[in-house]
Amino acid sequence: MRKVSNKQLTTTLISSIGLIGIFGIAIDATYRFNDHLAIAQNTSQNIPKYQITVNSNQDGNIQPDRELTLREAIEIANGSLTLDRLSEPERAQVKPLVNQKGSQIGFNLPSDRTTIQLSRALPDISSQNLVIDGTTQTGYDSQKSFAQELAIPQPIVAISPTDGVEILRGLTIVADGVTIKGLSIYGFNAIESVPTATPSADIFISHQAPPPDTTQQQQPAKFSPFYDSNLPPQGIILEANWLGIMPTGKMPKQPSSFGVYLFNSSDTLIRRNRIAFHKGSGIVTSVRATGAQIIENAITSNGFDGMPHGIYLEGEIANLRIKGNILCANDGSGVYLFKPNGAIAIEDNRILFNDRSTNYAAIYLMGNDHQVTNNQIRNQRGAGVAIAAFPKSDRNLIRKNTFAALNGLSIDLIAKRHVGDRDFMTGDGINLPRDSHFRRVDTANGAINAPTFLAKAFPKFGSTPVNIDGNADPDTEIDLYRVTGSIDPTLPYGSLGEYLTTVKTDANGKFGASLSNLQVGDTISAIATEPQYGTSEPALNARIVNPDLSVPAPANVPTAIPACTTPPEIVQTPPPPPEPIVLSVPRQIHFALDRADISPISAKILNRIAEVLKQYPTIMITLEGHTDPRASDAYNRELGFRRSRAVRNYLMRQGIASERMTVRSLGETQRTSQNNQVIDYARDRRVEIYFKDYRAIEIIFEEQEEDLQLEKQSTPSNQSQLPLNIPIKKQTSAEPK
Repeated sequence: MRKVSNKQLTTTLISSIGLIGIFGIAIDATYRFNDHLAIAQNTSQNIPKYQITVNSNQDGNIQPDRELTLREAIEIANGSLTLDRLSEPERAQVKPLVNQKGSQIGFNLPSDRTTIQLSRALPDISSQNLVIDGTTQTGYDSQKSFAQELAIPQPIVAISPTDGVEILRGLTIVADGVTIKGLSIYGFNAIESVPTATPSADIFISHQAPPPDTTQQQQPAKFSPFYDSNLPPQGIILEANWLGIMPTGKMPKQPSSFGVYLFNSSDTLIRRNRIAFHKGSGIVTSVRATGAQIIENAITSNGFDGMPHGIYLEGEIANLRIKGNILCANDGSGVYLFKPNGAIAIEDNRILFNDRSTNYAAIYLMGNDHQVTNNQIRNQRGAGVAIAAFPKSDRNLIRKNTFAALNGLSIDLIAKRHVGDRDFMTGDGINLPRDSHFRRVDTANGAINAPTFLAKAFPKFGSTPVNIDGNADPDTEIDLYRVTGSIDPTLPYGSLGEYLTTVKTDANGKFGASLSNLQVGDTISAIATEPQYGTSEPALNARIVNPDLSVPAPANVPTAIPACTTPPEIVQTPPPPPEPIVLSVPRQIHFALDRADISPISAKILNRIAEVLKQYPTIMITLEGHTDPRASDAYNRELGFRRSRAVRNYLMRQGIASERMTVRSLGETQRTSQNNQVIDYARDRRVEIYFKDYRAIEIIFEEQEEDLQLEKQSTPSNQSQLPLNIPIKKQTSAEPK
């Protein structure tokens, strides 16, 4: 996994060694003594229940004035702010509730001041069954969604830090039954002053006290970073919120670290939220998130500066379910499991156009007894579903999903001996059949063998069904698929595009099927499932041919134009015919020595590119980061990534969808020349932009150097002037003069 600087989100390290190991001993630096006292005093929840209306977007110290702030409303609900400390106008915003489980906080903000900009962290929510409801704000339209695919209305009330203020978390929930709905929460992160070992998020859920320092405890037989008294909040509901994204739909100037962080929770419901533009993953579990339900969310464009996945799961996650979500354009996997305890279900999701930066499987599994069913998985540079063998991962059932446009296998069972970075990200390719005595520990899912067809081609005679025969492990169920949407039709395997039927092998492992829904030219594959071991990799392809073994030429299938969701006002129509259009556009920008900042001149160039991309939404781009040669290969590769990600993030802020952009780094491997003058190095420090369009648009690329940034000449010596923190490579050619 790639490294990030100390000022960036250190989530890659976390995903490598496990969140439990780091965060299990973390002490929340922002936890204040007064909060401890208030929580300790109110654990009995013998607190009056109120209907509280927030009518001010201001924040600051609690004091009697004419308006009630969100900070004051939470303190009232928690029982740490009594009504006698309020002014008369403030008390008018607080009404008693009878026969209610908890207090309710609503909003009546001025229509031109609906963003609450915080000056410091809000109090932890310790009031059981509290409801904070942004849908109460005048103008909220519950019937209008931002997309046709999911019902997630646009919020009006937003919560963010004041410009220039660093706040670790938006809302921290430490009580049972809390509901958060209809809010936009963004900009909460840890960059400079807050310890990076402390989790940051728009919404953070944990028990009431900070996690204990386990180094001071006697380790129990079954290690846990919690005391027995650290009970997880139960029954939290997060619904119809936009996390990490402004109510306008734009990416904020300062993105949040994570969306929802389930540090210690039970039976949390995360439903119909839009979760986007986070530096790390959109949803993260750490130590405990049992029974969590992640339902019908749009989780898009996350993980661009660290842990790159849409949903990252580890710790205790038994009975967790991921259902009906759109997981799109995240930098890594849609769903990534790292050494979890407990089995989960992943069903009915659309997982597409992920791994925008580094190749990952759409779903990466570790552990046993997971079920992946009825998902649409496509446009992934890694495998569809990859399953680790180390640690041991068995009995994972991958059934009735549809795959398309994958560079890897639809299902990839990783071999036990394969433990490199690639194997823990995207899979290791086709397994050979195994029949050794110890085969069951050779790969994931008990090394169940893929089916094999008895022939590479099966003839179709007129309108009669096609007879298919093959072999697999005895007494297994065989799911037959039509292969569709393959990136490279010459490969011996393809994407399992359309489920056809299920048959069963006999005691000798033979299976057969008579299929009437196949046509000459179709390609088929199959997978085997044995509940004791799990689901296999796909069989190598077989073709349906004419009786003389001929097949028609494959039809040209148009490539999908990347889009995570469809705006409600757009009617999907067939793509327009080719247009005789000629575009002229710059194809690179340049950078200062050892920097990834976008200069003002480069920003103007990128603005031109953004306008072209807005005008022609069928254009996709690849961003390749380059460096000069004066550092180690590893350092230069990461610097190239930082530069290409910086360009991608700038274009995202200009409204270009991240699913249209792919990030690469070539480091120093493609210099503009082999000369070693200052001007040559300045030309090397660049991001090249490659355009691809699905129509007949001619693009003329402009080579430009108006944004070249020359370094200062070094004093006479045999070394170039480089920052001290760059790992200098031993030079084999002349230095700049």
